[in-house]
Amino acid sequence: MASYDVIIIGSGPGGYVCAIRCAQLGLKVACVEGRDTLGGTCLNVGCIPSKALLHASHMLHEAEHNFAEMGLKGKSPSVDWKQMLAYKQSTVDTNTKGIEFLFKKNKIDWLKGWGSIPEAGKVKVGDDVHEAKNIIIATGSEPAPLKGVDVDEKVVVTSTGALELGKVPKKMVVIGAGVIGLELGSVYARLGSEVTVIEFLDAITPGMDSEVQKVFKRMLGKQGIKFIMGAAVQKTEATKTKAKVTYKLRKDDSEHVVDADTVLLATGRKPYTDGLGLDALGVEMSERGMIKTDEHWQTNVKGIYAIGDAIAGPMLAHKAEDEGMAAAETVAGKHGHVNYGVIPGVIYTHPEVANVGETEESLKEQGRAFKVGKFSFMGNARAKAVFAGDGFVKILADKETDRILGAHIIGPAAGDLIHEVCVAMEFGASAQDLAMTCHAHPTYSEAVREAALACGDGPIHM
Repeated sequence: MASYDVIIIGSGPGGYVCAIRCAQLGLKVACVEGRDTLGGTCLNVGCIPSKALLHASHMLHEAEHNFAEMGLKGKSPSVDWKQMLAYKQSTVDTNTKGIEFLFKKNKIDWLKGWGSIPEAGKVKVGDDVHEAKNIIIATGSEPAPLKGVDVDEKVVVTSTGALELGKVPKKMVVIGAGVIGLELGSVYARLGSEVTVIEFLDAITPGMDSEVQKVFKRMLGKQGIKFIMGAAVQKTEATKTKAKVTYKLRKDDSEHVVDADTVLLATGRKPYTDGLGLDALGVEMSERGMIKTDEHWQTNVKGIYAIGDAIAGPMLAHKAEDEGMAAAETVAGKHGHVNYGVIPGVIYTHPEVANVGETEESLKEQGRAFKVGKFSFMGNARAKAVFAGDGFVKILADKETDRILGAHIIGPAAGDLIHEVCVAMEFGASAQDLAMTCHAHPTYSEAVREAALACGDGPIHM
């Protein structure tokens, strides 16, 4: 029986980052992982492979639509789907092997297999039981099921199956207009699929700034993605190669059927805690199946902690990483910190969409007085030069103090641009602080400065 200061169950972004930070703090660490590779859903069948396909398909889009105007003449490239999947897998392999190297470098033991907690202070992996002063659950999440939709990962797929399709489908139906559905829908739309997105609500990307929602939906529509809004999917019927999706429109309860070669179920994710033995331990759970924790990420059972998708909050890899580092600091006797008000969200379509902090809607609900500074990428020289002038930056600031309360970006490199606002918010900066900071020209980041200027006397280039 091996004994450790900390055993982490799960090697996704939360788990592996937590393990490395624990090791840096001088603790004896082991990480339990049942997959053949480290990195969890994100690196193996989530964030990383999807970004590889998004990049490849975006390059194809540029070749088909913009190369000629730049003087790059010739036949557009054809799609070698098998090679594209190989490129995606090589990207995954490079990253997962990188984590293996980091584990060895930091002397972290990889306990290969699926873990359970027979009692506080003990973790069982296979037939072996290991002792741990602290146990950190970082088991992540899995695709949430939908009644009437039977997933076979061939015709009716989750995001996992969508990354491994045998061929590019002629027709794809995406159930759910959230981040996963829109990203993967974009990939296949660029590759030539006829993509239809069915969404239960009346707006895409629930919870996002309403102006961004409308602009984003219009842009995706121009790219050929069709939307059926306010529709409740009743069932899917699949043969070996085709599927039918039956849905009802909420406005009049009328029933409709749409055909597809592939159906992607993308209605969200749920915590994955099966087999851990939490019921027997008496670990408190929420009604939605999330592990309840206190402000130090500890469950009601002393010495057992939980982070990432298994607990409350946005199911984002970087949120899990932050919690992983904070939980590591906590078990090492230090102070762990996560600022939940400054966790950015990004959608990696084209254009990208990013947000942090409050929305106009949330501020109105709170009755807070605020001002809006907005700047269009059409006024940004760099964006116009690369056919990326659509979209805008919006900054929300307190009406009295000018303190930045939130930001919303739709446009080129939005996922990178949002972070200067995150840093500003972390330091409690005002919009004027951002406006007075010199930004290099010509860069996309100038649009952020201009939006900050718009919170004051107004932008320069609009």
